Amino acid sequence: MDGAAFEYLLSGPGQGLLREVESAYAEADALVVGSRLRSRHDPAYVAAALTQVRLRRKAVDKLGEDAARMYFTPTGLEQATAGPVAAHRAGRIEAAGHQRLLDLGCGIGADLVAAAMAGLTVHAVDRDPVTVAIARANLAALGLTGAVSVGDAREPDRSAYDIVFADPARRGARGRTFDPAAYSPPWSFVEELLAGAAVVKVAPGIPHALVPADVETEWVSLAGRLREAALWSRADTGVQRRATVIDSAGTATSVTDAEDPGHPAVRDVGRFVYEPDDAVIRAHLVTAVAADVAGWLLDPHLAYVSSDLNRPSRLARVYAVQDVLPFKEKQLRAALRARGVGPLTIKKRGVQVTPETLRKRLGLEGSTPATIIITRTPTSAAVLLVEPLTRVEPPTSCP
Repeated sequence: MDGAAFEYLLSGPGQGLLREVESAYAEADALVVGSRLRSRHDPAYVAAALTQVRLRRKAVDKLGEDAARMYFTPTGLEQATAGPVAAHRAGRIEAAGHQRLLDLGCGIGADLVAAAMAGLTVHAVDRDPVTVAIARANLAALGLTGAVSVGDAREPDRSAYDIVFADPARRGARGRTFDPAAYSPPWSFVEELLAGAAVVKVAPGIPHALVPADVETEWVSLAGRLREAALWSRADTGVQRRATVIDSAGTATSVTDAEDPGHPAVRDVGRFVYEPDDAVIRAHLVTAVAADVAGWLLDPHLAYVSSDLNRPSRLARVYAVQDVLPFKEKQLRAALRARGVGPLTIKKRGVQVTPETLRKRLGLEGSTPATIIITRTPTSAAVLLVEPLTRVEPPTSCP
C-alpha cells in the first residue's frame, strides 16, 4: 500500500469506503465486492480498503478485538508482537517504574500501543514513512497519545527517556535471518542499548553465550507456542534467565534461574511425566520445574520430568503414566491393539524414530485415542503409555 492510498483511507470518504467494505466483505465473495466497488471508487483505493479489512480480520486472532479498528500491512502484521506478549512486556516496564519510552523501529505499532495502554509516554521512530503513518493512525484509532516520526533507529537522542525498546529487523534479502550479526540495526547497536536501560526483542534462538552477563533473557510462549525472547538490561538482580508462559486468556506465569536449584536426580519413571513448555526448555529451566513438582529427570540431557506427585502447572503439561513398555515395535503394537487404540499421538525425545512412519507401521485400527512418549530412561529407551491430564492453572508467580 502506498502513502497516497493510506492517506485516502484516513479521510472522510476513505472511512466511508472502509465501512462499506466491512459491511459487504466476506472472503468468499471479495472479488465480487471489489468489482462492484470499483465501479464507484478508484480501484487503488478499493484494493487498499479490501486489504485493510482482510488484515483486520486476520489480526484479531493475534492482537485482540482492538485490531478491528487498526491498520496494517501484510509484513507489518506478520512481524508485530502478539497482543498478550506486548501487554506483558509493557506491564513489566511500567511495574519497574519507567514512565517515558522510546520505541526504535516501531513497525505498525503493536508494542507502542501496548506501552501507551500501560500508561507510558511514548515516542517511536521508524524509517519507513508509510509504516510511521500507520503507527500514528493506530494510536489515534485507539484513543491513545504518542509521537511517531520518520528516522533511523540509531539517530534519536535517548537521554530524555527512562527506557528504550527496540525490535531489530531480522529479515534480509534472503528472508528471515536467525543470525544476530545480521540484525538491522546491527548487534553492536543492540549491545550499546543494553548498556543503558533497554529492552530488545530478539529471536528465541538467541545463543545464550551472546547475551551480556548483566542482561536478563526472557523467553516467552503464548498458548503453548514459543514466540520470542527479550533482552532486559538492568533487570532483577541475580536473574539472567526467565521463562514466561502466557495462556490463551493472557495470564502470565514465570520462572527464573534464581528459583532453579539445578542438578536434580536422574531416576526411572514415576507415576507422572511432565513436559515443560518450550520457553522453559529454551531458558534451560527444566530443573526448576523438576524442583517445583518434587521430581527428577528421566535422562540428564532430555526435557522430561517425572514425579509421583500430580501438581498442575502452567509451566509444564502433566501426563499420568498408564504403562511402561520396552521400545520394541511388536510389544508396542500388541499393547495398543489390546486397548483398541486408533488415533495415536506420539511424542519423543532422545530416540531415532519418525512418528509418522511408526504410526503407519503400527497399523492401529481401533477407535480409542492414546498418547505415547518415547524417551530414554536410566536403563534403556522406553515407551510410556500416558494420559494427558487437564491442566489446572494455579496463581501466577513472578509478575
